[in-house]
Amino acid sequence: MATTAASSLQMATARPCMSSSRRAFVSSAAMLNGNFKLASWTKLSSACHIASTQPFHRSFTSSSLKMDKFVTKAMAGASENKPASGLPIDLKGKRAFIAGVADDNGYGWAIAKSLAAAGAEILVGTWVPALNIFESSLRRGKFDESRVLPDGSLMEITKIYPLDAVFDNPEDVPEDIKTNKRYAGSSKWTVQEAAESVKSDFGSVDILVHSLANGPEVVKPLLETSRKGYLAALSASSYSYVSLLKHFLPIINPGGSSISLTYIASERIIPGYGGGMSSAKAALESDTRVLAFEAGRRKGIRVNAISAGPLRSRAAKAIGFIDMMIDYSSANAPLQKELSAEEVGNTAAFLASPLASAITGGVIYVDNGLNAMGVGVDSPIFEKLDIPKAQH
Repeated sequence: MATTAASSLQMATARPCMSSSRRAFVSSAAMLNGNFKLASWTKLSSACHIASTQPFHRSFTSSSLKMDKFVTKAMAGASENKPASGLPIDLKGKRAFIAGVADDNGYGWAIAKSLAAAGAEILVGTWVPALNIFESSLRRGKFDESRVLPDGSLMEITKIYPLDAVFDNPEDVPEDIKTNKRYAGSSKWTVQEAAESVKSDFGSVDILVHSLANGPEVVKPLLETSRKGYLAALSASSYSYVSLLKHFLPIINPGGSSISLTYIASERIIPGYGGGMSSAKAALESDTRVLAFEAGRRKGIRVNAISAGPLRSRAAKAIGFIDMMIDYSSANAPLQKELSAEEVGNTAAFLASPLASAITGGVIYVDNGLNAMGVGVDSPIFEKLDIPKAQH
């Protein structure tokens, strides 16, 4: 079973891309806050972190489209002669691996852009069945508008690796996945193999980002969720992070940073965000604290999670109520505006930078302050209160 949901509400997609030669990707088999089996992609896209980065359902089909080698370079390309002002976030010379990027409208993509804008080299891991479409879209310039960085240059990706974070090593992969046509042509896509490939190609990384999740039964209330569906959500959405950090830790440079995406459903009731996904996000946040201690003591690695608000991403839309959640947030959050993916990306860049050198084991809320509210002020019960509204 593949990993898919991402976090726009927070189900990030969990499938890395495919690796090729160091600066080129070769397409083979064919995407946010998601990674389901064959038919889930359109439902669990990467939105509800459905926030992170992949859909709850796959809206990608595997295509055996043959691609020429597509070379990307990767770095922000900002002018090196410009004097820096204030406290700039400078990640030049740093390399980031972002697991869970399969399109250009989830949090994983936004994080990649912000890291690139700060000067970091970008490597991504893409869910194997979405790999062909993602590489093809990049090659054809479909994402060019989304790749524009603040200085006018384009974000470039040095290399894309195939990844299915539900499987730790080749021995874990069942026969039906090995023979699945959507995996045909791709190799070395388990977590262990992806880490080994990155080590072989680049030696080390400085930043690790987990922007993927999947809950095959996310639309079911918890009381109707099967044991299989519940455990699948935890495997794809929380243990996948433990596995990712475990296998990448040996190649993360001392003083590096690791970031995951979570959602407020981990600590508050969000009807409609079911299938065990709220439990998976709670586990992810608990693991963040333990991993911060263990990785911090071993190599001085900082581990944090970003709890992002709802994003109108492809993945989140697949769950069906993302528009309601965005409207609710706009009406009730202290900051009455729609959250942008860029705001989450910029927070990740800050957490990965030396400016956050003493921040670890934390959950950073990037949701316009909605997490601080105890009631929905748009309720008719409060209509007689003089509650201020944003001045636009």
